[in-house]
Amino acid sequence: MVKKLFFIILFCAFSSQINAQGVFNLFSKDKVQNRQNHDKKKYRWGYYLGLNGLDYNIDYIQERAEFRPENQDIEITKTVGFNVGLIGNLRINDHLDLRTEPGVIFNDRQLFFPNIVGSSNDNTRDIKTTAVYIPLLVKFSTKRLNNFKPFITAGVSTMINLSSNEDNPDDNSAGQFRTKTNSLNYELGFGIDFFLPYFKFTPTIRGIWSLTDEVVPDADPQSNYTRPIEKLATTGVFLNFIFQ
Repeated sequence: MVKKLFFIILFCAFSSQINAQGVFNLFSKDKVQNRQNHDKKKYRWGYYLGLNGLDYNIDYIQERAEFRPENQDIEITKTVGFNVGLIGNLRINDHLDLRTEPGVIFNDRQLFFPNIVGSSNDNTRDIKTTAVYIPLLVKFSTKRLNNFKPFITAGVSTMINLSSNEDNPDDNSAGQFRTKTNSLNYELGFGIDFFLPYFKFTPTIRGIWSLTDEVVPDADPQSNYTRPIEKLATTGVFLNFIFQ
């Protein structure tokens, strides 16, 4: 779904920013290069807007078969969220940059527990994310090809979930599935820099994988909500559109 949205939004962005002649010039062999000195600046700044799809990777404890059928894994309902943030870029050389992209992430997920018998208030839990997102990335670029330049990124990030209920004294016995506020993640992605006449436009896709166990166990060690879980970690895809 995110990949389809990527191509739709990319098409709309180019349709609104450049005319048909501009599209032809963008990929033609003989053409004038836009913003030739843009990437030669030591420091560059910008902003981004984007979409995200967050999920959970759940590892279960080995003993779960004692109290839960194998085919009753926790089900996750995902939604498309929204990202917004700033860009800070430090040029190392023609092919290497150090970058940070601090921003805010909004997303909602829902957990369904098929082993819990009862109403939706008993077997579903809503997980809201309003997180401060701070990554540190290394950008590896190819040689510029006319007015575009592909690249890959890799790095680490932290997310501070302002909607977390880690310190909430209520747990699932009161309808609250608790997750930790802070997470540490690693990331890998790719994108293309498009040099337009007045600015540089960059669509990027990046995957994120949490290294942190985010579940907060219930007070009851026999809880059917948290006892089966050995590790619950966020995974996701970010689709960002950067303007510099």
